[in-house]
Amino acid sequence: MSVNNYLTTLSSELVLSSTENTNIKTSITTLAQRLNWYFNNGELHNHFQFGSNTRGTILPRSVDSKSDVDYMVVFKNPNGYKPETLLKYLKDFMYKYYSTSEIYKDSPTMVLELNHIKFELVPAIQDDWGNLSIPSKTNLLSDWMSTDPTGFNQKLTNANVTNNSKLKSFIRLMKYWNTNKLGHHYSSFLLENWIVNRYNYFPKSSLKEYLYDSIEGITYNWDDSQTFKDKLDRAKLIVSNCKSYEANGYNALALKEIKKLLPEI
Repeated sequence: MSVNNYLTTLSSELVLSSTENTNIKTSITTLAQRLNWYFNNGELHNHFQFGSNTRGTILPRSVDSKSDVDYMVVFKNPNGYKPETLLKYLKDFMYKYYSTSEIYKDSPTMVLELNHIKFELVPAIQDDWGNLSIPSKTNLLSDWMSTDPTGFNQKLTNANVTNNSKLKSFIRLMKYWNTNKLGHHYSSFLLENWIVNRYNYFPKSSLKEYLYDSIEGITYNWDDSQTFKDKLDRAKLIVSNCKSYEANGYNALALKEIKKLLPEI
């Protein structure tokens, strides 16, 4: 098996199974129904799913224990309550319907862990023009920051088309590496955004080429940990070895080498 064939097979194994996908859809439907029941006095503008699950780049829980579904709850908030109050509303909602599940705050979200999936509920507010804001973690001048939770979806879809439907498969591979080897060093969204920006107008012909080019193109910051720097240097060495083996016709050795970077599931 060639390196590219291995990566193609592996990327297909990183797609949610039909059972997991069905369970998640059922849980989302139940969550939405319960939100409507609980906030039945017109407290909400809307609530909806966003994030990697809507983009088809979520990893199965079996390979990423932190895999989650992002869900936004948009409050009308006529009294101008701060994020902490809205987070408490979501916490009370969770304890009402999910009291036996694990519930905790992870600012700016409330987390609900079920047996098969983790939900991150994000409180939001909406202005008169429909613009959304979520709790700010970094802005000291405001409790809220603007957001466009579904705007990236179309950008990724367009880039995936430009890249002959290979980009989503490659994103899953890189997220697997980030999870399996880097301990979630990169946030899921920032990693996806970096990949889309890098290849939006410069598609490659194979998953192998995307992988080699990306690993070679990643750099670390001066304040990154030495542990991360060592792991990235090792990844670059593996890619270098793979290319050398392939150039000399040692495809079996290249395959063995790439599995150090992206192990079999």
